[in-house]
Amino acid sequence: MGIGTEEGRKKHQARSGWLLSLPALVLLLVGASGPLVIVAVYSFLKPGEYSGVQWIFSLEAWFKVLLEKDIFDGTISLADAHLAIFWRSAKLSLLTTAVTLVLGLPTAWFIATRPARSRALWLFLITIPFWTNLLIRTFAIMEVIRNEGILNTALLALGLIETPIQILYSGTAVLIGMTYVYLPLMVLPLFAAIDRFDFRLIEAGYDLYASRWQVLRRVILPIIRPGIVAGSILVFVPSLGAYVTPRVLGGGKNMMIGNFIELQFGQGRNWPLGASLSMVLLLIVVVALLIYVRTAPQEDRHD
Repeated sequence: MGIGTEEGRKKHQARSGWLLSLPALVLLLVGASGPLVIVAVYSFLKPGEYSGVQWIFSLEAWFKVLLEKDIFDGTISLADAHLAIFWRSAKLSLLTTAVTLVLGLPTAWFIATRPARSRALWLFLITIPFWTNLLIRTFAIMEVIRNEGILNTALLALGLIETPIQILYSGTAVLIGMTYVYLPLMVLPLFAAIDRFDFRLIEAGYDLYASRWQVLRRVILPIIRPGIVAGSILVFVPSLGAYVTPRVLGGGKNMMIGNFIELQFGQGRNWPLGASLSMVLLLIVVVALLIYVRTAPQEDRHD
């Protein structure tokens, strides 16, 4: 009798919990999944004459993502322009991830090895950029690297250069801006991993006559690898679809996938193609997240 009553009480609590969370689940479903479903549906329709879509099923948009048909003889070939945009976006994202890792690892190590009282201050300084709008941060970088900016003015004053270095509106400018914007996303996961690191292992490595490089490669990096993977995913995913930074700092000279998608929904007036490109970008992000999900549990088991 008591067991049945206890089970009934647990079932009632479970139902009550689901009912209480139902409004949030509905809001999440409508607000997050709803637009995604709309984009997915649009990718299988025909473009409208001026904008929008025609409610006619078509795979033309998916075809045009990677292939193109010659208007004269009908031959099919790879869409070189689209592939170049995908490759440029992927390359920039990988470079951004690599640069943020190189800069973020020593930064996170420095913060993790500070006294507990000052550690909070350093973390506070790292998170301050998140309090500012992305567009404002991008314009701040522009003021640093433009021809009359802080960097060129300082170099001219020191006599290191005779004419300003043209950095703005180039791939280098975009890389600098992306690194600045997403560096905190690399530092924070690395700090969390290093903060749990047992520094006695380094002493043990030195006691076994390991060099600094061997300690880094065979002791430190394998242990903090989950933080490296998490930080790399957090940087790679948003930088792959970045729109504001490439547009402002790149000057529109080098088309990125985010700018190309916006172009299809705007001047291109080809909503199905823009939707299919968005779905391809989403698939790339899902693959990156699956790599992280499959990697993290393995590292946890090794720990």
